[in-house]
Amino acid sequence: MRSMKILTALLAATCAIAVTNAHAEPVKIRVAWVVPVANWPSIMFEKPGLATHMGKSYAFEAVRFQGTPPMITALANGELEIADLAFSSFALAVQNAGMNDLRVIADEFQDGVDGYYTGEFFVLKESPVKSVKDLKGKVLATNAAGSAVDIVMRAALKKGGLDDKKDVTFVEAAFPNMKAMLVEKKVDLIPGVVPFSLDPDLRSKTRVLFLQKQIVGRTQMIVWAAREDFIKKNRAALVDFMEDALRAARWWTDPKNHKEAVDIAARVSKRPPEAFDKWLFVKGGQSGDYYRDRNFLPNLTALQANFKLQQELGFLKTNIDAKKHADLSVVQEAAKRVK
Repeated sequence: MRSMKILTALLAATCAIAVTNAHAEPVKIRVAWVVPVANWPSIMFEKPGLATHMGKSYAFEAVRFQGTPPMITALANGELEIADLAFSSFALAVQNAGMNDLRVIADEFQDGVDGYYTGEFFVLKESPVKSVKDLKGKVLATNAAGSAVDIVMRAALKKGGLDDKKDVTFVEAAFPNMKAMLVEKKVDLIPGVVPFSLDPDLRSKTRVLFLQKQIVGRTQMIVWAAREDFIKKNRAALVDFMEDALRAARWWTDPKNHKEAVDIAARVSKRPPEAFDKWLFVKGGQSGDYYRDRNFLPNLTALQANFKLQQELGFLKTNIDAKKHADLSVVQEAAKRVK
């Protein structure tokens, strides 16, 4: 009888240890990115010592995607925890992919904030196109139909009295290839995004036809998004991750760390430091970086206006409530921990 009691106690202790270990297992947090350096997840923890909770409460993995549509599929299949989505992709995921439980949890960067970069749309210097109206009958390059910059281009056409389906032709191309297409006169206009728009050679051969903020004002360009169920089940680990992410972002954007940040960016992207030195995380207008909120708080008012614009252009059947599809409590709690 005594042996049975001892055996039972040992089994209970073993089970307790197993349960404790199960709870101690770090939560897997896979975060998507597309553009190296420009997207936080690609570079965030490349500086050692910034992620104090990594390996304890969570396990971080930065996952590269060619674009945002595969991210939506990965979220749906449980292969990704946080997507790095343009406002346009977020709305399409909610409405077209049926992800009504998708939530905006943090800001990545915004366009149209005074003192920071805003998207530029280029034509050749010698181009006869002097205004948006002159684009009638022309060929325009876009990275993808329905993308953030694509939405802005179509809004500009509408503002100029042109029909985006009848008066112009769109050609899809990757951002790195657009300069050559414009210079070789295969297209008449290209969108410019950092870092490609800061290419000195591009600027020497082109001029800006219009700026993004002139067309749509402030834009919540990129957001971090996660599904509601994941947030609820793993809230503690997610707050720890966001605390580390905020700490990292503040290190990267501190002017005293600029040289080291540029060196790391060059190593990660396999590009020379000169490619980043003048603009990376710098407030410098059209020669600097996009606005990135210090506390990772997205501008929901701008996001709501962005959704409305998508609806007006025919990309959404109905408008989407930005506040309903946002959960900023995690990043707000994390911000209280970071001095």
